[in-house]
Amino acid sequence: MANWSDQFRARMETFGGARRAAPGEVPVSIKVRVTSGCFHREHSPHAYALIDAELQQADLAADRLAFEEHESGPEVLAYVALAAAGVGLAKSVIDLVVAILKARSESVRKGDRPSDPLEVVVRRFDESGQVRDEIAFRMGHADPVRRTEVERQLLDALNRLLRPKAAGDKPGDKRRLAPPKGRRRR
Repeated sequence: MANWSDQFRARMETFGGARRAAPGEVPVSIKVRVTSGCFHREHSPHAYALIDAELQQADLAADRLAFEEHESGPEVLAYVALAAAGVGLAKSVIDLVVAILKARSESVRKGDRPSDPLEVVVRRFDESGQVRDEIAFRMGHADPVRRTEVERQLLDALNRLLRPKAAGDKPGDKRRLAPPKGRRRR
């Protein structure tokens, strides 16, 4: 059986082969994973019913993205646009990630387990062929899902991920969605 990085490479190559990058684009993975346990159909049927409804409305081919299911949680494969001012993600990519996060929150209220926090991780292969990843943020199932905050955290993580690797960089900078103003996180 292939190791994790070989499986990831195969997914990214399949994605890149089916959806060619435009000039100035880089393929990335946006993984939504539970910090403990599983986040797949068997344990999260309510979440996947909501995710499936979102996917039925999406045009993955036209939006140049892919959706992968894993035992630890869903993965969105997409292209990031590189620009002088930073990186950009298509609205459809952000909308799908937000829909996954909201589906998870709602499904836990309906009885899906486990209810452990989620981590959103962005990954890619760098120029030397090594896997690089950054934790964009962590959030609990009861934390509010705010599109603007999710987008900001994703773009921040992607900017860190896509900058040239410097000596001493530590992978996986751990971040958490900021709590609403005036409320403390417990």
